[in-house]
Amino acid sequence: MARPSTISTTARAMPATRRNALPGRLSPGMACDTAFRIIARRHLDAVLAQHDGTCRGDPDALHQIRIALTHLRTAIRFFAPMVDDALRPNVWAELKWLNSQLGMVRDLDVAIERVVAESGNELAVIAELQHWDEKRAESHRLLARALQSARYRRLVEQTSAWIESGPWSTRRSKEAIRLRRCSLADHATARLTEWETTLLKKARKLSKLDVEKRHKLRLLNKRMTYSVESLTDLFADGSATKQKSILKQLRKAQRSLGQLNDDARGQTLAASLHGVGFQAGTRFLDRKREKKLLRTAAAAYRKLDKAKPFRSSDLAPNAEPED
Repeated sequence: MARPSTISTTARAMPATRRNALPGRLSPGMACDTAFRIIARRHLDAVLAQHDGTCRGDPDALHQIRIALTHLRTAIRFFAPMVDDALRPNVWAELKWLNSQLGMVRDLDVAIERVVAESGNELAVIAELQHWDEKRAESHRLLARALQSARYRRLVEQTSAWIESGPWSTRRSKEAIRLRRCSLADHATARLTEWETTLLKKARKLSKLDVEKRHKLRLLNKRMTYSVESLTDLFADGSATKQKSILKQLRKAQRSLGQLNDDARGQTLAASLHGVGFQAGTRFLDRKREKKLLRTAAAAYRKLDKAKPFRSSDLAPNAEPED
């Protein structure tokens, strides 16, 4: 087991000293630069909050840190091109590196849960699980080392500094100023409409998509879901019902596509383990299950397609920008 870490305490303290006071909630007329900082801070803080638990090997902490990290990366995508400055590629590359470190252990956790749930206490399965557990222990050691590294500390400090005062926040071109001053509701309406249109277009071909294209659809679905979740503050009582309805279908499709992706990853992981582990790959090959999951996702997308897309009135885009 990795040694206890004090990195999260340090990581929280360093960025906090540079932070300016911001409103506690999003509002429709809020300028996009302020909104981005609020949303990105929330998710970076959520990453830091799960650091110690992830280092200790807590599967739930690992799951939560991955969700927070994906939320943060989604926020960066959501506010492009406003934040697309010279430093963004490096920030993005480091966040992608962290996600890859977390991903292997999480994939193994999911695969092990699947093997345990479907197998019982057969002696052959107990032997099979030893392969998975050994791989999981090795992957976690590497993850804990990454989370305690100087690279991780730099990632936290540099990402926080970039969110607060990166070059994107001071560019003086008319377009850069316009993007920063644009109301959150105006930007969100345009962005959600664009992403929803693309998602539904690709979803109509769901039954014909191969594993890789289905994975890309899942990522687009997740991007849409996380963006709507991050904007919860904006939905008034009337539009909150619509938001919940849309999220319900997005999450239903996400669960099905996620399980299909977990199956594909399970097959790959099983193939990477020698001996008994290789035979375990057949555990993740279930055509009946695959068809059922595809039907569920397709039904969710049909309902989403019938729902009215996000309108400007849902987010009150005519509100005056706030200081």
